[in-house]
Amino acid sequence: MKLRIFGSGSQGNALAIRSGATLLLLDCGFSCRELERRMTACGVRADDVTAVLFTHDHTDHCKGVATFHKRHPQVPLYANGNTADAIATLTGVEDGWRVFETSEPFAIGEIEVTSFSIPHDAADAVGYLFSNATSSLFVGTDMGVPTLPVKDALARATCAVLESNHDPTLLACSDRPVSLKQRISGRCGHLSNQDAADLVREVAPPRLRTLLLAHLSRPCNAPHLALESMREALKDIDRADIALAALDQDEPSDLYEV
Repeated sequence: MKLRIFGSGSQGNALAIRSGATLLLLDCGFSCRELERRMTACGVRADDVTAVLFTHDHTDHCKGVATFHKRHPQVPLYANGNTADAIATLTGVEDGWRVFETSEPFAIGEIEVTSFSIPHDAADAVGYLFSNATSSLFVGTDMGVPTLPVKDALARATCAVLESNHDPTLLACSDRPVSLKQRISGRCGHLSNQDAADLVREVAPPRLRTLLLAHLSRPCNAPHLALESMREALKDIDRADIALAALDQDEPSDLYEV
């Protein structure tokens, strides 16, 4: 499988996974025009998308779905029932949905998809493990705490897109309202750099080759802080061989081999 992240952060999230003729788009958190601009810049055609899947109903993950669906009505939209209902209410997109049961595997073309529940203040947020015959991609962002299903999925991954949202000190010192700080750091909020590092220490995923840090907060984090925390974790589990990078909000990532 091959992976391209078009952007990651509170202003928009979307990524593409390709295996053979199957091209999956995960989340549609930019305007359709911006998403298609980024896709075109990366040599990815929107007309080639096999399906769009959603993690949850927050606007930074589904902002562009109404226009995308209007332009590409043949592309099915996948989500669990609560997320599909919530996105339909938010965006007006009521058709085209293919509803799945969380944790029940299913196939889209050449890719097997397994979702897992994550604790976040959304209708029914999930992460995903995408697999083919040779590799597995873990995607886990927007979670307050790593649960057992999260750990089990990460343990199977050859490549992982993992949230490393904030530095606790920068969050505490920020000018954000106290209620927002509590939400971000709470059990249904976002993983800190230390949380992400501790998760990797605990799981020590044996097959992992590439680790991409996602959903970094601009005012409450910095790439060097997230990378430093994770490098320490990888050193502790004797896995300095794992390729490590922090994803950007404004620019698409390199093309990764999962």
